[in-house]
Amino acid sequence: MKATISKGSLIAKSILVLVSLFMLIPVFIVMRSWLEPMADIWKHLADYVLPQVLKNTALILLLVTLIAGSLGTYLAWLTSMYRFTGQKFFVWALMLPFAIPAYVLAFVSVGLFDYSGVLQTTLRELNITGALGAQIRSVWGAGIILSLVFYPYVYLLARQAFLSQGQRALEAGQMLGLTRRQAFFKVALPQAMPWIVGGLLLTWMETLADFGAVSVFNLDTFTTAIYKAWFGFFSLTTAAQLAALLIITVFLILIIERYWQKKRSYLPSAGHRQREELTGLRNLWAFGFSLLIFILAFGLPMTQLIVWVIKNYHIDLDERYWGFVKNTLVIAGATAIAIALVALLIAWMLRQYPSRSNQLLVSLANLGYAVPGTVLAVGVFIPIAWIDNLLIAQHITTTQVVSGSVIVMLCALATRFMTVGFQPIDRQLNRLTPSQEQAAQLLTTNRFQRWRQVYLPVISPGVFTALIMVFVEVTKEMPITLMTRRQGWDTLAVRVFEMTSEGMYERAALPSLTIVLVGLIPVILLIRQSDKT
Repeated sequence: MKATISKGSLIAKSILVLVSLFMLIPVFIVMRSWLEPMADIWKHLADYVLPQVLKNTALILLLVTLIAGSLGTYLAWLTSMYRFTGQKFFVWALMLPFAIPAYVLAFVSVGLFDYSGVLQTTLRELNITGALGAQIRSVWGAGIILSLVFYPYVYLLARQAFLSQGQRALEAGQMLGLTRRQAFFKVALPQAMPWIVGGLLLTWMETLADFGAVSVFNLDTFTTAIYKAWFGFFSLTTAAQLAALLIITVFLILIIERYWQKKRSYLPSAGHRQREELTGLRNLWAFGFSLLIFILAFGLPMTQLIVWVIKNYHIDLDERYWGFVKNTLVIAGATAIAIALVALLIAWMLRQYPSRSNQLLVSLANLGYAVPGTVLAVGVFIPIAWIDNLLIAQHITTTQVVSGSVIVMLCALATRFMTVGFQPIDRQLNRLTPSQEQAAQLLTTNRFQRWRQVYLPVISPGVFTALIMVFVEVTKEMPITLMTRRQGWDTLAVRVFEMTSEGMYERAALPSLTIVLVGLIPVILLIRQSDKT
């Protein structure tokens, strides 16, 4: 029996090692690039590119921290501690910006507020000038747009913290002679800070990983610099070295996030959720402010997309559009199935052999979500190109057969979104109790029959959720598909990039609206799991 267990444990360990190595190869390749310095190119980058990249990245991160942090925390406090007109609607409606990719909100904002946009053109026709002097294509514009897209991270975590506190924090502050406002800053906010910081760190990682929005605004950040180094300088090595700098930054943020995640476990348990009724001007302010953020982050862009689609659908709804849809379905479906199978395998192995080393291997296999898409695109393409060159050198083939294929995209996307598929499957698998497993073993000795009759009914909701979540994430993903696809093999996200790059925002509306509608699926699932009171 011991020999059997030892053999099974060894097989499980081998599988987990292979999976984790496969997921970490792109990171290893990127970090290894520093062994091949490119002095001439780096001198150019250091003189003309990196100073602006570092400046823009730092300023955007600062703006997102201030704006998204303030918005998310304040809206969470309003909806969890007060009752006002529309409060029950805003509880879930303020999560809807999750469905809109940052690059979609960016180009809609440019189409509306830029000098040649709808609003400023209309104002000039009415002889109203100077009303909107600030340019939307700026660091300020990018900071505001990214904040409107990413504030729900802070909102969700902060609201969870405030609901857990209930009235306890306010009552404690009032016993000390503090007003409700003072109690918020001196009692409730410090207790909720680990949650708020956790949400902010997630916004940082998303901001650093963003490629589409900053491309729309023509801003140089790490992700656009990586893209230009590859497709502008035609230097994969330089792109990899820039990607290595970004990986170090993201991993430092990930370490800090783990620290604050541990601190979140010490929050007091939930208290009663009696809310203060707002009346008069306070009620009007709470309703008006919540409505304004909802309109800016979701209502306005959705309305504009629909208007543009109605105006141009007869042009864009053609065979090419259905080709974009087909390619998107192919790559998103293939990635979702591949990730679900691998995630189910490693989750089951971890359950059967829950050692510390196996837990570490599973954690390493799920690190890809913290790595920006541009980094993974570079890290996957380099070894694939090496394999192609080796095949050509050995006269096995005369052309590159792997580079630019769907396989490259599939590998990069699987690495990026493995944790998205693993988490729901692992959570559902943990609901399988030891007594259920024992009952299954008594039921039959046939392993296939046990899986079909006992395990699958328990695991299937998690697998279904994993398939949906991965499918949606891949549908929205832009940099990986843009940088690793073969010429002419375009998805909906790539179509959006091409149209916005040419300033044809109205023509980008149809694929964007499709992406947003697909993105609403996980948001609806998230809303169902959230507090509805």
